[in-house]
Amino acid sequence: MNPVTNAAGFPVLSLITWLPLVGCLIIMLVRGDEQTVASNARWTALWTSLLVLVLSLVLWVKFDQSEAGFQFNERVTWLPDYKVGYSMGVDGISVLFVLLSTLLTPICILSAWDAIHTRVREFMISFLVLETMMVGMFCATDFVVFYMFFEGVLIPMYLIIGVWGGPRRVYAAVKFFLYTLTGSLLMLLALLAMWLHAGTTDIPTLMHTSFPAGMQNWLFLALFASFAVKVPMWPVHTWLPDAHVEAPTAGSVILAGVLLKMGAYGFLRFSLPMLPNAAAAFAPFMFTLSVVAVIYTSLVALAQQDMKKLIAYSSVAHMGVVTIGMFTFNVQGITGALFQMLSHGIVSAALFLIVGVVYDRIHTREISRYGGLADRMPAYSLIFMLFMMASVGLPGTAGFVGEFLVIIGSLQVNFWLALLGGMGMILGAAYMLYLYRRIIFGRITRDDLRNILDLTPREWAVFAPLIVLTLWMGIYPSSFTGYFDASVGAMVQQHTAALAATTKLAAAMH
Repeated sequence: MNPVTNAAGFPVLSLITWLPLVGCLIIMLVRGDEQTVASNARWTALWTSLLVLVLSLVLWVKFDQSEAGFQFNERVTWLPDYKVGYSMGVDGISVLFVLLSTLLTPICILSAWDAIHTRVREFMISFLVLETMMVGMFCATDFVVFYMFFEGVLIPMYLIIGVWGGPRRVYAAVKFFLYTLTGSLLMLLALLAMWLHAGTTDIPTLMHTSFPAGMQNWLFLALFASFAVKVPMWPVHTWLPDAHVEAPTAGSVILAGVLLKMGAYGFLRFSLPMLPNAAAAFAPFMFTLSVVAVIYTSLVALAQQDMKKLIAYSSVAHMGVVTIGMFTFNVQGITGALFQMLSHGIVSAALFLIVGVVYDRIHTREISRYGGLADRMPAYSLIFMLFMMASVGLPGTAGFVGEFLVIIGSLQVNFWLALLGGMGMILGAAYMLYLYRRIIFGRITRDDLRNILDLTPREWAVFAPLIVLTLWMGIYPSSFTGYFDASVGAMVQQHTAALAATTKLAAAMH
């Protein structure tokens, strides 16, 4: 059976997904001395990732915002006896995450241009393989294909942390791998149970399959084990600070920008639409874990001495806001959660790049080693301030819209939920202002800071798209929420209908 091409006339999703592997092949074929190989690997990786970004922009422009279902569908029969196919498609929920993945990859490659000196070829190959896995995961419309990409992300990320990371890189990489793999084994069992019940692994079909109420609870818990680790939700978040601190800057950027979104995306793609009764039953449990994450990890962030660790803990708090929004089951909450995922993907990625800039110059992330950088690095201080304010949720920046919508959504559920969830904004302001004050203000007391250089043109190129997006999302949010509206509206409607049907059935039985 031929792949079904979409409205664009060619399989654009497969192209975006697999093109980075062509770049890997070219990098592998390069011969010459170490310097030639490294230079060619950098340029090949950059041009490949930019080409993929251009292709995903086509997706963005051609996407029909009024349609709730999957678009650009492609399907090839793969295992016909088991009704498993290679099928790809994007809807309003996944299209912008494909774009986020393809945008952050060239930014990461640029940021690692001078920072990575050893095994440059292998580093660039790892990044391109990672891009294929991330994009494939957001495009997959078959559960088996999704699972393969979802797990495939682990391998290049494990190598990026374990080979190019800090002094405790092997410990951090193994911890990251074990945590995420253990949860995913339960997801595999859930996948098998769903397949046995429904006779297919096609995601759109599974979304409209009604699973028995008892089975839903077990399926929800199995999927929760996998997605909660990836989000990461409290208390299974402990792998994240270690992974961030040891990873090279580019690794931290992609980890915060895209990999943390995989768990939340999993909840939205599987747990909410496929298991509506279980999702409603477990909502108070999810709210409790999320509120603890928001407040507890914000307080832990306040106590950190390492810049990366502080931003890593702030990521756990921000993702807590996302899980609150998703389980409100209303349009504002889910739209807010999606917007928060996007804005966090851009803002936290930028904050890790901000740390990387001074780390490349001074080779330490200790907050106490800095101070007075406003004198020597005015441009850096200005950009740092913008992203710090966006992280706090200042109106006019990307961070505000998502948190505001989540608070509106959670108010419809419970006043205390909105109040405690909103505490993250107040505590976030405390730890981010504390970090900024200690690094940027004060007097320079150390000699190595007196000669520190401000941003280079390459660093400006890395930050420019992130600055534009942070302001654009804050000032004109409807240009992003427009993509979510149809899909989220359909999901909420379907969820309400499923719960109503169950109530009706229960009443009829009594």
